[in-house]
Amino acid sequence: MILQTDRLILRHARPADLEDLHAVLSDPVAMRWWATVPHETREETETWLSGMIAGNATGSVDFVIERDGVVIGKAGCWRLPDIGYILHRDHWGQGLAVEAVTATIDTVLDVTAVETLTADVDPANTASIRLLERLGFHRTGFAERTWHIGGEWKDSVYFALSRADWALRQRA
Repeated sequence: MILQTDRLILRHARPADLEDLHAVLSDPVAMRWWATVPHETREETETWLSGMIAGNATGSVDFVIERDGVVIGKAGCWRLPDIGYILHRDHWGQGLAVEAVTATIDTVLDVTAVETLTADVDPANTASIRLLERLGFHRTGFAERTWHIGGEWKDSVYFALSRADWALRQRA
């Protein structure tokens, strides 16, 4: 499956994406809010990438984000209904995450029976919270000490977006 936006191509991952994805997943700044520590080796990224490829083969709706022939991140639902995304920091602040996540939401709701998408965000990740709220997600809860990453406990703010709310936004 291939999605195209004005500036991006979202597609299923392939083994040749290893170097580009490693550039994202090994960057401590980009990985600050991710569910794992930054990848120290290409082998870690290769294992992660193999999981993404296997997930796509079994029906996950998860994409790498490509811009000008370079993979700059990922967006999608590795496991429905949870949506996640990450961009290489060189591409932050340009509206690319909104563009990629919008295309992802459209596709997930088009090709699955999911009624509500969800997201789990560290409360200190204000950029991600703004992105989700801009796309119509609303807060559904909060929990302390939900992730233990690199010796540090993280909290979670939970968000949801219903199929009906997304449809209303698209008509507006």
